[in-house]
Amino acid sequence: MPILLPSPSLSPFPAKNLPQPRNLRHRLPLLLPRSRRRCFLRRAGSGDVDAFTQKSGYLFELSVSEADSLSEYDISKIAAIFKRRPFVVVRRLLQIATTFGKWFALRYVDSLMERSDQMFEVRASELRKILVELGPAYIKIAQAISSRADLIPPSYLDELSLLQDRISPFSTEVAINRIEEELGLQIDEIFSEISPEPVAAASLGQVYQARLRRKGQVVAVKVQRPGVQAAISLDIFILRFLAGLIKRARKLNTDLQAVVDEWASSLFREMDYRQEAQNGVKFRQLYGSLPDVVVPEMYVGQTTRQVLIMEWVEGQKLSEVKDLYLIEVGVYCSFNQLLEYGFYHADPHPGNLLRTYDGKLAYIDFGMMGVFKQELRDGFIEACLHLVNRDFDALAKDFVTLGLLPPTANREAVTKALTDVFQNAVAKGVRNISFGDLLGNLGITMYEFKFRIPSYFSLVIRSLAVLEGIAISSNPDYKVLGSTYPWIARKVLTDSSPKLKSSLQSLLYKEGVFRIDRLESLLTESLRARTDKALVQKQDEGANSRVVIKQVLSFMLTEKGSFVRDILLQELAKGLDALGLALSSEATARLPFGDSLLSSKMTEEDKTNLRTLHRLLALLSRLQETGNSSRGDRRVGPHKNQETNLEDVSLVLNQLASVEEVLPILSVIPELPPESQQELLNLPADLSGRLISRVAARTIRRMTL
Repeated sequence: MPILLPSPSLSPFPAKNLPQPRNLRHRLPLLLPRSRRRCFLRRAGSGDVDAFTQKSGYLFELSVSEADSLSEYDISKIAAIFKRRPFVVVRRLLQIATTFGKWFALRYVDSLMERSDQMFEVRASELRKILVELGPAYIKIAQAISSRADLIPPSYLDELSLLQDRISPFSTEVAINRIEEELGLQIDEIFSEISPEPVAAASLGQVYQARLRRKGQVVAVKVQRPGVQAAISLDIFILRFLAGLIKRARKLNTDLQAVVDEWASSLFREMDYRQEAQNGVKFRQLYGSLPDVVVPEMYVGQTTRQVLIMEWVEGQKLSEVKDLYLIEVGVYCSFNQLLEYGFYHADPHPGNLLRTYDGKLAYIDFGMMGVFKQELRDGFIEACLHLVNRDFDALAKDFVTLGLLPPTANREAVTKALTDVFQNAVAKGVRNISFGDLLGNLGITMYEFKFRIPSYFSLVIRSLAVLEGIAISSNPDYKVLGSTYPWIARKVLTDSSPKLKSSLQSLLYKEGVFRIDRLESLLTESLRARTDKALVQKQDEGANSRVVIKQVLSFMLTEKGSFVRDILLQELAKGLDALGLALSSEATARLPFGDSLLSSKMTEEDKTNLRTLHRLLALLSRLQETGNSSRGDRRVGPHKNQETNLEDVSLVLNQLASVEEVLPILSVIPELPPESQQELLNLPADLSGRLISRVAARTIRRMTL
């Protein structure tokens, strides 16, 4: 039961039970005057001092002016503070060195005594306790890897996962005092009910469940842990110094100090709960309307730098339930964050993602967010396209655009290295590409060619890696890139960005030849981009052809599909023109001296266009054969070319005459929106115009030659 607080006038408050979090126990009702309530709170929050305060409490002793100067990340101010406190810095270094040194020494002794397996769980538990004692900076690093079930042994994974929201809490009395100081009101003036113990305790703060007195809403109240700003500031000061030493010693091209600065800046923003509330408002505006995504409301007016009040969301950790549909929802939401709007959740560990009891995905923490600029988003999309299509020369250029490679890098050598690294990974198909494997395989190449890791990139990679780790806990074969690529394919096909249109044009044409296999791949992958629960659950059983046809037509006949529609009409016109030439060539071949006239009629381009028409019709009618892709690459003599032309003509005519394949298309037309139906009616006239223009141009050209 929650604490029932008396009204400010101390009159009894009618007991209304809070909807209880399902993991809480031993709740005691309290309906007492303020003096007795204070005694109860001291008892409820009493007990052992939390490990962080006990072991690292000496870090908290900053003056008011020093603490105020650390409201934003400024390394010069941090350096100025701790240069005046050299003994604190030395003490912290000794604490870190001795704590980790003792743990590694015990691991070494275990290996010597051949008891590593028996002591595995014990050492994992000890490591978790060490991280808690050292404080938030080390806990944050551990949280980043705690979701990687494919990289971390199970015993360590179990212990590190406790760092997400089950760290030993600090005193409830201290928390109540901080709430009152920050909001400038007595606790019973703000809330009518509040839980006597925190619902969850994490590295930076702990959360209570309460009910607002005036509005009656059930809310989560997050209170910042004492001393975190001073501890994080000193640890960043030390890490930044060590990063500089490592960069100089290893002669790395990556600015490690800039990477630390980017991470530190995000941590400082996370410690300002006013910024988190604004992040939550923006996140809710951008993504709160996505299917089956829940973003809680922020009470910005009642939030301060160290106290945050937000809507209460009930649910289970996403990593504790095997809900593959919500994993797909998370991938889609992450795609929107990274590649649509560029405002993304940079800390999606399992403690921040819940499955609500009505089956939706809830985001509940908005302290660490990142911004992905438009030019970098386009560069990332292009890199994914070139990777999947094995265009490693273009991928090397993408790495320069993304800031991973200096412009002076040997492009030819980089291309060869990337081919060696990624060839096997992409050979398994886009759906089987592991994000973790790509990063692992790239490690040696990054060192050899002095790759740089831009500061923005570390948060993006962390976000994707953590998401894949959560998915792997539900499905060991899950590949986040394979699930994200359908959305990338759809964006490339529909985006109005001139840069992405140019990329699509370059992808589909090589030396003027239309590469239909790549269009087919993009269309096929884009059809896998689904957020409808029924479709996601049945996607392995194969999609209904009627649904597929409707999706393709709906895409092709809208403004977003106009660019691809224009390409298809252009290729159809070229193919029909080639078909006419082929038919006239066949007739000419039967005439006396027909062989001498045949070569002047059909060019290599015409023959390619005819084969493209065949494959286009096969694609549109879903009768594409496996062997067709090789036909366009044949190199044969004149007589065999004629036979091939006749074979292609026969196949095309058979497809055009196949009424059964047209019926499914006709049957979905009434279901299309009126504007799409009108666009469909305009297609024959558009195609005829293109065909007439092409025939006229060819006729004039041959008459003037």
